[in-house]
Amino acid sequence: MKAPLNNPIKKIAKPAISVILSVTIALFISACSDKEPENQAENQAKEQDMSSINEIHTTESGLKYEILTAGTGASPAPDDSVTVHYEGTLMDGTKFDSSYDRGETITFPLNRVIKGWTEGVQLMKEGAKYKFTIPSELAYGEQGGGSIPPNSDLIFIVELFKVEVDEGKEFLKQNLEKSGVKVTDSGLQYKVLLEGTGKSPGAADRVTVHYEGTLIDGTKFDSSYDRGEPIDFGLNQVIRGWTEGLQLMKEGAKYKLFIPSELAYGPQGSPGAIPPNAALIFTVELIRVN
Repeated sequence: MKAPLNNPIKKIAKPAISVILSVTIALFISACSDKEPENQAENQAKEQDMSSINEIHTTESGLKYEILTAGTGASPAPDDSVTVHYEGTLMDGTKFDSSYDRGETITFPLNRVIKGWTEGVQLMKEGAKYKFTIPSELAYGEQGGGSIPPNSDLIFIVELFKVEVDEGKEFLKQNLEKSGVKVTDSGLQYKVLLEGTGKSPGAADRVTVHYEGTLIDGTKFDSSYDRGEPIDFGLNQVIRGWTEGLQLMKEGAKYKLFIPSELAYGPQGSPGAIPPNAALIFTVELIRVN
């Protein structure tokens, strides 16, 4: 009997992140009257942006930034990934890292770098170039890191090229607004399709289930229904979303589980089946607890 939740589905540890890792002409009269307020607002916004260029701003956290070039695209949220060019120096001008020198941009999740980067890059728009002066407490603090001495304030020149929205997180955010969908403290979402009447499993129990797994776009990657037989496995031998979700069920129940990437395969994904950072949907029937 095939056990797809152990192969290809298995627990995958999150990889560590590296150090920085931190815009016809209509009837003449109506056209003029309609567009004047609009153009006025646009001009005011541009003037405001220009007035900020080359001024040094300080946030409540102590992060200082200077707008070298104002962008016009999207701004990232903390959970988004961004593509940037950057150069980092100590306060005396000593350069310790540079994507320019390596000749290629870098892409990373914004919530997995130093605090000064997570806060600062959210202030930017695509196409922007900023200079950040990051206090030690928003950088590497007392420990320092690599070529960065302890208690060092840092200077970064950063160009924001692209914001990549986390589609899985966006899906789960919208999904939570749908009727019948509940969420646990871990972020696991579930919907009861049919309540059971039997017993519920513990984290170390073996269970027999029927299931189907899809990506959020509906692409099916695994199904015991298609194989014509349920599977049996240890509940502590599968992804965290399954370990948690099945314990909510009773024998005879049928649930739909909406599993965040961090409770599934994380940044590595499962080659050939599940992309990196993918949220997953499973329809699961708990046949029995063994």
